[in-house]
Amino acid sequence: MAKSAKTIYVCTECGAQAPKWAGQCGDCGAWNTLQESVALPPAKPDGRFGGYAGETDTAQIRVLSDVVAERTERVTTGMDELDRVLGGGLVTGSVVLIGGDPGIGKSTLLVQALALLAERLPALYVSGEESAEQISLRAQRLGLPGERLRLLTETCVERILALVARERPGVLVLDSIQTFYTEALQSAPGSVAQVRESAARLVRFAKQTGTALFLVGHVTKEGALAGPRVLEHMVDTVLYFEGESGSPFRLVRAIKNRFGAVNELGVFAMTDKGLREVANPSAIFLSRHEHQVAGSCILVTREGTRPLLVEVQALVDQSPLANPRRVALGLEQNRLSMLLAVLHRHGGIAMFDQDVFLNVVGGVRVTEPAADLPVLLAVLSSFRDRPLPGDLATFGEVGLAGEIRPVPNGQERLREAAKHGFKRVILPKANAPKKAVDGVEVIGVSRIGEAIEALD
Repeated sequence: MAKSAKTIYVCTECGAQAPKWAGQCGDCGAWNTLQESVALPPAKPDGRFGGYAGETDTAQIRVLSDVVAERTERVTTGMDELDRVLGGGLVTGSVVLIGGDPGIGKSTLLVQALALLAERLPALYVSGEESAEQISLRAQRLGLPGERLRLLTETCVERILALVARERPGVLVLDSIQTFYTEALQSAPGSVAQVRESAARLVRFAKQTGTALFLVGHVTKEGALAGPRVLEHMVDTVLYFEGESGSPFRLVRAIKNRFGAVNELGVFAMTDKGLREVANPSAIFLSRHEHQVAGSCILVTREGTRPLLVEVQALVDQSPLANPRRVALGLEQNRLSMLLAVLHRHGGIAMFDQDVFLNVVGGVRVTEPAADLPVLLAVLSSFRDRPLPGDLATFGEVGLAGEIRPVPNGQERLREAAKHGFKRVILPKANAPKKAVDGVEVIGVSRIGEAIEALD
């Protein structure tokens, strides 16, 4: 342990400090809340109005209009889908945290991106989990050039920063943050204190030197990033790597981005040569059936700045249970129950004795309310056992009063549906275009009843 650093234990409930660990906080009485932390040296007052030495020299109040914002320089990673999620490219001095399930492809994605970046910038891959031989075998299997990509296997943050300060790479990857530790703390790697303090030192180094930093994070059983929640506040961008275990498709979703739009989506396909970009994801999420089937409806959703066509499937069946089941995969289950109540109240169709199962094809998770109308039409199609037209697409939000509310970017959604050959689109009347769209019949509806009548 470094002599210059002093450790204390802070209660996560009340903030009380203790010189050593105890099972119970002496101030608030909470159990198992004391966690190790680094004690900061107190500032010395200089006698001027109770201020502290150096404060008036370093801090300065400025008017917002006088601050000249420099244009952010971006470096393309060589992977268009990753650039899209990052907001157009990698920003100098930015810190990106990427999380996902084990084996989902986080290391594969970063090795591919770093191999491409190493052709233009000094790049360094620091691994705390895999040996250099394992990384080399992966690069050979993927057919990546390795002449310029440098590797380091180390877990001590102080030794890593000493080597990186001498090498000065432009892009730095650390895989993963839960395996690194700082000598200022005595706790084991992966603990809350170690993850927080190690990330803080790495972020400080990236900001001071202008190094673009990638951090890989583990996820919990619930799918959230493991470790302290403050870790997500310290970084500039948070990416989640998603995908079904049996599906070759991988989705990279931006949850936080200080340099671009959030909720952007990058689509990849996992192959034997690594991750391959999917430039037209709507084509892979649309399953064209040989024969029209009941319970299938095409939704025109929007992920970030890109419209996306996905298939919503519903199965309605007689329930033998007193409380029928409501199961939704890729959509919010509580919203499904609400939509079924709206369909009963304002559409006159009751499903209180029916099991309703809902699924979004391809493992996509849809969170926007524009999926309300396609969900109702898919459920109604399965309930009546009557297929919807194969050239029909739809979108729209459904209110509790039975109204069909408009959604943002209706014109872009309509153009995306026309581009993929759909001839009919049911949408909110407020989203209907003023001019006719060539080859597309636009059906604007304002109530649930009008949408049901449009199918008859």
